[in-house]
Amino acid sequence: MMEYFNYFQTPIWVESKTEFVKSLNKASTKYVSEARKRNKNHINKHGDFGISHHSTPLLYDNNFLDFRNYVGQKSWEFLDWQGFDMSQYTTVFSEMWVQEFAKKGGGHHSAHIHWNQHVSGFYFLKCSDKTSYPIFHEPRTGARATKLKMKPGNELRHGSETVNYYPEPGALVIFPGYLEHEFAVDYGKDPFRFIHFNIMALPKGAFNK
Repeated sequence: MMEYFNYFQTPIWVESKTEFVKSLNKASTKYVSEARKRNKNHINKHGDFGISHHSTPLLYDNNFLDFRNYVGQKSWEFLDWQGFDMSQYTTVFSEMWVQEFAKKGGGHHSAHIHWNQHVSGFYFLKCSDKTSYPIFHEPRTGARATKLKMKPGNELRHGSETVNYYPEPGALVIFPGYLEHEFAVDYGKDPFRFIHFNIMALPKGAFNK
């Protein structure tokens, strides 16, 4: 009988961490308001449609310190769990920002990765079953280049090219930095706000020079 092995998997960690939702929503509101002011010309011309209100960096705001510490530790554990020798590396945030999609809908993100990052992730502050959601893409270039036509149906299979994740407020999602992702078009039915972050693993010796 043929044995089955599942190698070269792409892990995604998901955790419900609702205790941060209230405080981070409060702390992020001013950043979203400032982003809306920067997009004032677009809003005046087109209305609050089709845009993502993207904040300035959150890395130096102590209102996010407990969250950063938690995510930083989880990201280190994520890399360690994959078998990387984390005794040789230090994890550091390279980016963290909050964004909120347009009130009248149309907000989205095209498929992308973040250059030279080892861990990426989301923390969802405002969302529902009527809002946008992340879509993850097949990361293996060889598999994409030799893609065959799938059987009818929407079931998730080993040959599936994309995976959708439908979040609830408080969902923390951590995934490898190489994993291509996008956000589906939002229809403006409910508020959609989330924090996005990227983390690098730097050789410890780099800090001794």
